[in-house]
Amino acid sequence: MTTTESRAAGRKPAQIVDMSWDPITRIIGNLGIYTKIDFANQEVVECHSTSSLFRGYSVFMKGKDPRDAGFITSRICGICGDNHTTCSNYAQQMAYGVKPPKLAEHITNLGEAAEYMFDHTIFQDNLVFVDFCEAMVKATNPGVLARAERTDAPRGDIHGYRTIADIMKAFNPFEGEVYKEALKVSRVTREMFCLMEGRHVHPSTLYPGGVGTMPQPNTFTDYLARLMRVIDFVKKAVAMNDDVFDFFYEALPGYEEVGRRRVLLGCWGAWQNPDVVDYRYENMNRWGKAMYVTPGIVVDGKLVTNNLIDINLGLRIMLGSSFYEDWVNEDPFVTHDPLGNPVDMRHPWNQTTVPVPQKRDFEGNYSWVMSPRWHHPETGQHLALDTGGGPLARLWSTALSGLVDTPYVKATGDSVRISLPKGESLPETTLEWRVPKWSNTIERDRARPYFVAYAAAMALQFLEESMQMLRSGDTKVYENFEVPDDAIGCGFHEAVRGVLSHHLVIRDRKIANYHPYPPTPWNASPRDIYGTPGPYEDAVQGQPIFEENGPDDFKGVDIMRTVRSFDPCLPCGVHMYMGKGRTLSTVHSPTYGANHA
Repeated sequence: MTTTESRAAGRKPAQIVDMSWDPITRIIGNLGIYTKIDFANQEVVECHSTSSLFRGYSVFMKGKDPRDAGFITSRICGICGDNHTTCSNYAQQMAYGVKPPKLAEHITNLGEAAEYMFDHTIFQDNLVFVDFCEAMVKATNPGVLARAERTDAPRGDIHGYRTIADIMKAFNPFEGEVYKEALKVSRVTREMFCLMEGRHVHPSTLYPGGVGTMPQPNTFTDYLARLMRVIDFVKKAVAMNDDVFDFFYEALPGYEEVGRRRVLLGCWGAWQNPDVVDYRYENMNRWGKAMYVTPGIVVDGKLVTNNLIDINLGLRIMLGSSFYEDWVNEDPFVTHDPLGNPVDMRHPWNQTTVPVPQKRDFEGNYSWVMSPRWHHPETGQHLALDTGGGPLARLWSTALSGLVDTPYVKATGDSVRISLPKGESLPETTLEWRVPKWSNTIERDRARPYFVAYAAAMALQFLEESMQMLRSGDTKVYENFEVPDDAIGCGFHEAVRGVLSHHLVIRDRKIANYHPYPPTPWNASPRDIYGTPGPYEDAVQGQPIFEENGPDDFKGVDIMRTVRSFDPCLPCGVHMYMGKGRTLSTVHSPTYGANHA
């Protein structure tokens, strides 16, 4: 009998309480999570994800010089602006027909590798692990903490902590050893980023056609020196995370159901291979598969496609529960792609953004976030893909594709092997991330330190190739271009927390249409026109509650762990605004899932 079946068999009369967290801060927009929780049966019975802020970048980009797009879109986010600049440049390079020099691609890749290391570290160790630290577990699950104090840490020889509770204590905010060390690592990795991209978080040296970074020997040796200072921290982080997450599965049977949803993962690929990429749409399948993180869509554990052309053509922007007018009756900007394939009216190339402010209504429209979906050509379904917080989808797609084969990272078909060199105290280490059984809260979080290791390993390769080029005198970092009168372009990249695409239409040498789609709209989307919930909603709705507190002092830690596992642009604060919650009804539910108020 499964955990879900056993829960269904022993149900009690429902005690449903309305609980809401709004805002969950530091995201693109203001995220609110509205739930109905059945405390008698310890589960979330309903969830709505909302955003209360309209940004409007797609509106005011129109009429601008397309060469400004990267600088403007980097301001979309104060966390991953460089990802937007990079992706915008990819789209522009397609539109302009320009390929940056090889060294420029390496410099961009090094900057993005440093960004992944910086952002994932500060998020995982200083924000996510607050929900798993000693202080939080003591407040929500004291029985689990007591067991952690009695449980030896299996990988203590790597990270140096004797028990699971010792690891949890090391993550206590402001006081824990790892919490403080992670802040130092974040500073070092941000310095690495600035060596390549000028400044953080709005880069000053990334342009369409190349970079403005001067490729001098110390540019790369300074980066390498800093990278080697954090290599051992990365190895320890993987070991500590594995120990804590394995412990949670053992200490709380059924915890795999927390944040679990159907495997519907999207990855748009990262780190261009300069020997293959030419930014021509006609060749996008070839150079997409040569990226050092393989793009792909994974459904129910199977790789549906890793063809960027197919991925692009399947994009659909749905409305459903969003505060916008539909645009299906407008004239399309793009009817066919450069290969002659028809482009849907709901594709980002054809989207027109017309905001319609209105009162939030959970029975109708309730969010400024639209509902990006991917149209499965075989089933006809509009899939609510999620990013797994970024790393889970990246690792899963790369592993199944089996295409990445470098000196430091190899995809095997069901895993990704990552080799890191000897550091100050730990020997050369090979880590292996294996495709997990579930797409759930713990596996999203577990994937993050593995991808930090992945980024560190690939940075070593980019450095070696860059320094070899420098020694040979190949220092060109920019290629001139002309802005065409009319053109289209699309850029695909991985922002820190997942899929990022920019779609550009140029008319009369000006931007006629521009739509950036970062990971947050994919993950935070509301119910679409078919009633399909977005990933946050789907992952939270139906999940069990393991917190030992009742409604009066409920902290919602299991729900917050789930939302944070998607890395919604650094949610550094959560404010519960309804006090002790509002009891909606107490009803008898003889049938599982029926009669919920």
